[in-house]
Amino acid sequence: MLKSARKQEKDEEGRMPLLDHLRELRNRLLKAVLAIVVVTVVAAFFQRDIYDFLLSPLISSVGCEGAVVVSKNGSPCALLKTDTLMGPFTNALKVALMSGVLLAAPVWLYQLWAFVAPGLHKGEKRYAYGFAVLGAPLFLAGGYLAYSILPQTAEIMLGFTPSDVQNQIGLDSYLDLLTRMVIVFGLAFELPLLLIALNMTGIVSGKRMLGWWRGMIIGLTGFAAIATPGGEPLSMLLLAGPLAVLYFIATGFSLLNDKRRRRANPDAELDDDEASRLDLTPEAVSASRTPLPEQATGESDGARSHRVNGYDDIT
Repeated sequence: MLKSARKQEKDEEGRMPLLDHLRELRNRLLKAVLAIVVVTVVAAFFQRDIYDFLLSPLISSVGCEGAVVVSKNGSPCALLKTDTLMGPFTNALKVALMSGVLLAAPVWLYQLWAFVAPGLHKGEKRYAYGFAVLGAPLFLAGGYLAYSILPQTAEIMLGFTPSDVQNQIGLDSYLDLLTRMVIVFGLAFELPLLLIALNMTGIVSGKRMLGWWRGMIIGLTGFAAIATPGGEPLSMLLLAGPLAVLYFIATGFSLLNDKRRRRANPDAELDDDEASRLDLTPEAVSASRTPLPEQATGESDGARSHRVNGYDDIT
């Protein structure tokens, strides 16, 4: 009964007390964590295949054969190794967890947006599904970009190896680097959805976003220089270029959304200190009025003759 009554009393525009907000956040987080745990357990059964997929870029580009210190093309190479007894088990858990976070991205992205969506108007809540549908491919695209540029990054970094020195890279450190790159690149590709969300909630306008384009280009380039371990120009461009394109796509969407809002709002062209237009057209008033109870009863005929419809003539 209490649960059904709470659902009936829920505000149509998403307004609720603080405790209900915290309860909603807890439920969203539990659903997101549950999805990640389920996908992680499933991925644990395919850890060998996942290992081969994750290690293939490094092994194919700079992997050593035997005890040599150079690869097939004569450049320095590297061997992967584990140092501790628990290392293989820890790395297997790490690989399964990373797979769970990546593959469960549609679920936890939807839960994140569904928590924010009640703050939007009723007609805009349908974009919660679009956020999850577009957010998951963007996150996976960013992660795959990090995976694809890793071989070139490894070649550049190992190029500083002195002659006759063998590189032995810990498997855990390699997985940490790969995980960090995938998550950073994946979240960076969510930039357009963040900007669109800010625009739809009325925080940032498309015109203001367009005015930021110079600073955004510089900021995205600096971010790409920090996020790419090698720091070479090609890797920076591979990250900064797509981010810049996504930024301008989000700006174009925001401009169209602002235009749609202006068409629906008659006062959109007014300044903040300008009064809106008032409708001063007089409304028709009914001729018959019901007298007040104290005026309709307990009065003499003479007093009543001076009243019209229960009011004095002077009023």
